[in-house]
Amino acid sequence: MDNDATEPTEPSIEAEDQQPPVLLAPEVKADNTMGMLCHLLSLTQLLGIPFGNILGPLIVWLIKRDEDPFVDLCGKESLNFQISMTIYLAISVVLMFLFIGFFLVIILMILNIVYTIIAAIKASEGDSYSYPFTIRFIK
Repeated sequence: MDNDATEPTEPSIEAEDQQPPVLLAPEVKADNTMGMLCHLLSLTQLLGIPFGNILGPLIVWLIKRDEDPFVDLCGKESLNFQISMTIYLAISVVLMFLFIGFFLVIILMILNIVYTIIAAIKASEGDSYSYPFTIRFIK
């Protein structure tokens, strides 16, 4: 009897080529678009939406904060800044009786737009941005 059939044989080159390809796990990437949206939606106040500067970032942050830590960071940062700016604007309105409030409102609106655009650009690049003059309400 011939025992050639029981001996292990080396796999052929064709058998190696037929193996399924090994798939690498995709890298976890921060959602830069949603982080940028957290910052840019604060500009909806300029469209006349009352408290749009707070509601826009708040909605995105509440929906996406558990899914992506970058969106969580951007949302908190944007909300803290916008709440701070709302307080500063309220103080400026009171100071309008002393006429200095008119200048403060203009300066605050310009700073709000400029810092929001800077933060959105940083978020689109995947970098976090810390706004100046911010009171940290949400940590």
